[in-house]
Amino acid sequence: MFSMLRHRVACLALVIATAGLTALAAPALAQDAAKAPPATAPADAQPAPVAASPAPVAPVAAPVPLTPTVTRESVENPYGFESAWRQSDIVGKSTFIILGIMSVASWYVIFVKLLEQQRLLKEGSQVRNGFWKAASLREGAGKLKAGSAYRYIAETGIDANEHHEGTLTENVDLNSWVTMSVQRSVDAVNSRMQNGLAVLATVGSTAPFVGLFGTVWGIYHALTAIGIAGQASIDKVAGPVGEALIMTALGLAVAVPAVMGYNWLLRRNKLVMDSVRAFGADVHGVLMGKSSAKAAGR
Repeated sequence: MFSMLRHRVACLALVIATAGLTALAAPALAQDAAKAPPATAPADAQPAPVAASPAPVAPVAAPVPLTPTVTRESVENPYGFESAWRQSDIVGKSTFIILGIMSVASWYVIFVKLLEQQRLLKEGSQVRNGFWKAASLREGAGKLKAGSAYRYIAETGIDANEHHEGTLTENVDLNSWVTMSVQRSVDAVNSRMQNGLAVLATVGSTAPFVGLFGTVWGIYHALTAIGIAGQASIDKVAGPVGEALIMTALGLAVAVPAVMGYNWLLRRNKLVMDSVRAFGADVHGVLMGKSSAKAAGR
């Protein structure tokens, strides 16, 4: 037991002595290191490279959302109007052309007659406002537009009243002669207003039958295709049947505007001619009154 105690004391004394020697030697080492000359780099030694500054990083753009692109394919209709024109023969194309000419003619007549009627209605308003305020019929007729139907009626009545004597018309009394002259001028205006309406009546009555002829011709082609193929498949008859239906639709599309335009223009013609006939009757009355006054003065 004493030997173990003696051994531990010896170890403790050894540790203390070692720590003391180290503490005494540390200041001497520090003085020696301070007195030592500084270490110089060799002459041929290259300086250490300086690390380059990092390049600026560009800002990252926000990702663009991807939109799906939708592609639409245009599919040609194999049974449309263009296809029917290409597939039809000379008879079918002639039917197409005839219906087109009839449609153009009917629309032309509708617009032209509409403008003519509108012009006559405007002239009738001018007659009511200015003609009857003139001092004489000749002066009033001079105020009307040249080529106007109303001026034509007035001048015809005036000429019939002034140039009755010295000709074969002396065999007709003045009243009857002026009446016939004014009535003929009114009838001439009415005939001019009726021009073109026969075209609309013809188109309206014949266009459906022209379209029906195209329909029959298309069905004939369909039956021919069935006979050649030996079977009634839809791809064999769809083209001719589609052509037949298009012909029917075109015939109706041409006929309906012509019939409606004819009825509309006919009704407007009646309104215009009522105004023209009333003007002719008034002119006749003024001329006869003037003639009666002249005869009474004699």
